[in-house]
Amino acid sequence: MHGFFTGLVDGMTLLLNWLYGVTSALGIPNYGLAIILLTVLVKVVLYPLNYKQMHSMLAMQRLQPRLKEIQEKYRKDPQKLQQKVMELYQEHGINPMSGCLPLLIQLPILIALYRSLLNLFSRPGVENLHFLWISNLGHKGITSPTDIILPLLAGATTYWQMKITPQGGGQQEMQRVMTLTMPLFIMWITTTLPAGLGLYWVVYNILTIIQQYMMNRRLFAREKEAVEGEGSR
Repeated sequence: MHGFFTGLVDGMTLLLNWLYGVTSALGIPNYGLAIILLTVLVKVVLYPLNYKQMHSMLAMQRLQPRLKEIQEKYRKDPQKLQQKVMELYQEHGINPMSGCLPLLIQLPILIALYRSLLNLFSRPGVENLHFLWISNLGHKGITSPTDIILPLLAGATTYWQMKITPQGGGQQEMQRVMTLTMPLFIMWITTTLPAGLGLYWVVYNILTIIQQYMMNRRLFAREKEAVEGEGSR
């Protein structure tokens, strides 16, 4: 496992340096731009999984009335309840774990990027570590008034992204609590990590929000067509 993560960190460092080389070839050498290009690349690679996650969430929302009926009918028999719920998911081709897969894949990427930024930006002579108001992408903590901007953006974009993402489960109260507490947690943790990682998170959230709006329109249109088709029959 250690060897796997070492290889992942080395690969991330090579990729980040290559993307920095791309910005240099364009005449705007900057590691902030390299991180943005990396984020776009990760987002493109994960798009099929994110689309499947979105589709499953919408399908689970549509099945909420039937899920509640099953929960009411078999509330005294947990084993039978679980069996019937899984049968319902299988009948409609839903994988309840699909919502976790993009996050599970993201974790090694975030860890590798974290280690890569620490190793890369701690080397003497590394240039172009500034980006917009960020003076050093390897910097941690809040030492000036502008340092709070990135954590605020990380928290705000996390809240926005969670707010527009359909929720598939039936635990609405827990989901509401998560929507409020997760952005605060992200704000805090962003202050403890290199600014480059916070930049990655903010850009990733912004891309997710744009993608979410596009997929919402596409999938909700399909849902509407399906409902109207069933009604006409």
